[in-house]
Amino acid sequence: MTKKIKGLTHLGNNTKYETQYNPKILEKFENKNPKNDQWVSFVCTEFTSLCPLTSQPDFARIFINYIADKHMVESKALKLYLFSFRNHGDFHEDCVQKICNDLVKLMKPKFIEVIGEFTPRGGIAIYPYSSAHNGKVKYKKIHENRQMNYKPGAYSFELGRPY
Repeated sequence: MTKKIKGLTHLGNNTKYETQYNPKILEKFENKNPKNDQWVSFVCTEFTSLCPLTSQPDFARIFINYIADKHMVESKALKLYLFSFRNHGDFHEDCVQKICNDLVKLMKPKFIEVIGEFTPRGGIAIYPYSSAHNGKVKYKKIHENRQMNYKPGAYSFELGRPY
């Protein structure tokens, strides 16, 4: 028997795929261990969006790493949300920033980073990085350390492992 969790509508139900960018798809659930610091990592290996000028498809792997506070993102809702970018026209950097902003708004994590590893087009690969923290000294230090030590393309070799 499938147990329902309050506030989750996608998990355990038929899947409806959105065809346009829609942050309202995102859902959260209560973190049962908010006093603990735990890394949560997601790797979306089939992210697509459209170039806002040419409408050509752009392909990427998206890496999301966060330390939850009171809420966590539900994975099926996250998958559907990321899929909603499929027909969305935005530059790589803007897609990554939107994802980070939307997840911060949803969960208010202690720390989060979003990395896009976009497939080269015209011989140039773009790896945008965005991160945020809750303002507490400990997470501000993590934020500063991660930004200062960001290694574009490092995820190519160790799929999803924070550097």
